[in-house]
Amino acid sequence: MKTPHPLYNDRPTVYTCELTTCALCGASLVEWGYQSSPKTIFTLAGARRVAQRPKHCPNGECAWHATLLKSAAWHHSAPRNGVYGYDVVAQIGWARQEQRQPFTEIHADLCAQVPISEAEARYLYHQQYLPLLACLERQQLAQLSAVAAQTGLLLSLDGLAPEGGEPQLWVVRALQTGPTVRSGWLSQQDQATFSAFLQPIADQGWRVRAILSDKQRGLEPAVAAVFPAIPHAWCQLHYLNNAAEPVAAAVEQLKVTLRQDIRERVGPLIRHEAGRAAPGVLTVTGLLPSPLGPSGATDVTGTAPTPVAPATTAAQARELIVQDLLRRVRYLLTLKARPPFGLAGLEMYERLCEVVTCLYHLLAHQPEARLTLLRSGLQQALATVQADYTLLRQAGDWLQQLAALLDPDGQPQRTAAQVRGEFEAYLAQIEQDRAGAPRLREFSAAIAKVSRSYAPGLFYTYDVPGLPRTNNDRESEFRNLNRRLLRTTGQKGLTRRLLQRSGARELLPHPSTLADTAQMLAGIATQDLRQEQQRVREHRGRFRLHTRSAKQAQTQLAQLVV
Repeated sequence: MKTPHPLYNDRPTVYTCELTTCALCGASLVEWGYQSSPKTIFTLAGARRVAQRPKHCPNGECAWHATLLKSAAWHHSAPRNGVYGYDVVAQIGWARQEQRQPFTEIHADLCAQVPISEAEARYLYHQQYLPLLACLERQQLAQLSAVAAQTGLLLSLDGLAPEGGEPQLWVVRALQTGPTVRSGWLSQQDQATFSAFLQPIADQGWRVRAILSDKQRGLEPAVAAVFPAIPHAWCQLHYLNNAAEPVAAAVEQLKVTLRQDIRERVGPLIRHEAGRAAPGVLTVTGLLPSPLGPSGATDVTGTAPTPVAPATTAAQARELIVQDLLRRVRYLLTLKARPPFGLAGLEMYERLCEVVTCLYHLLAHQPEARLTLLRSGLQQALATVQADYTLLRQAGDWLQQLAALLDPDGQPQRTAAQVRGEFEAYLAQIEQDRAGAPRLREFSAAIAKVSRSYAPGLFYTYDVPGLPRTNNDRESEFRNLNRRLLRTTGQKGLTRRLLQRSGARELLPHPSTLADTAQMLAGIATQDLRQEQQRVREHRGRFRLHTRSAKQAQTQLAQLVV
């Protein structure tokens, strides 16, 4: 019988514990009497066979006498019971998070170096890389404790709105150093839930200087109960958004009314776009492109046009002016609102007034039927909303002035008491300015109500160094995570599912380089990794029956009955 050849002929690399003396009793360590069975691991550099020979303390009275001290190099080669090295795991995580590659691309890139399936790459990312990242984040606990002792912590809290009734993703970060203190899912957003979520932070005994968050109804009393007497600052941008809500709604209605009126009066005129190949057909490319414009037209690159007759050039110039003005009006009718400052209705009214002024100047030089019709239609439409615009413009100015009062840029150093005094003085001025106009009284009352509600948490930022005015950094993290998951999945539905199943770990930062990532992940203790993997399994177990497949659902339900 022919002796079968082994799959790998190279002899295994045997790692021995690097320690020489016992750290407890000082005795010289001795090698254990056996060597572990070799195992094959796959790295980016190729396949390797590794084994290890542990040591132990010969002192029978030492606590380490029966403990096997294993090799650190052997431990760093691959996760326990895993066949892929830490460099492969890190490469998958780096490609997924930093390069934003879907698993199909990751698998295609890895196949040239490592025998691996796409399903295995997906498993390594969710069941090894993300848990390892969570364990790595916890190694900053000592550093965070030192910062808390030296300067006190500034904590930032924010949550991602739930989808379809699913739990909400929340994150707590330390603003000075950036580690994730807590990140997870909350099934409810009430005081009891927030208190349970925040209590483990308070149990650490850290000194907390201030907390920044949005003004959620259940979060406010929870922070007061868990962190009594700690300044709780509220995001100023959320305050301005809430204060601007009735004004923004009225401005949006003005925009809709103005747009409808303009379209009724001059809609056919502004919708018409002069085509070259045929009416309604603009620039066309491909095998049968659209013909080039007249030689007298100015080239977009700035190249001088071919000289033509002056009459032809003047006619073309007038036509270009007409088309540009029509396109300008058409564009202004599509403006989108970005409250609290980007009030599209006010901007539309003001920019259209500029167009009317331009039309007056042009028509004073030479009449043009289309421009005359456009000017008349715009004037009549603007006149119908002028009274509303005047009131809404004043309300918009109130909001801009409140934002300017809160903004420290360009102003002398002010204390919280000084800013609050200026803020309350301007609110009193608003009360005086609203006299005589019922709509202004309505807007003023709404602004005053929101301002009174937010006032207790708006001004800590001026007395607590390093405390931001807004919670935009947390919201940027959520937006970036959504964009990254959408890029790697290509599906909005799958992005939402991933947020529910692994979003808390997806939010964790990774080391700055791929080499550092592989090195630092290799240092995670096996026990810590096992515990984090158990948390992953427990959380993902909630979604076992979340399937649209009728066949799979029937099989799962049948298994429950059995």
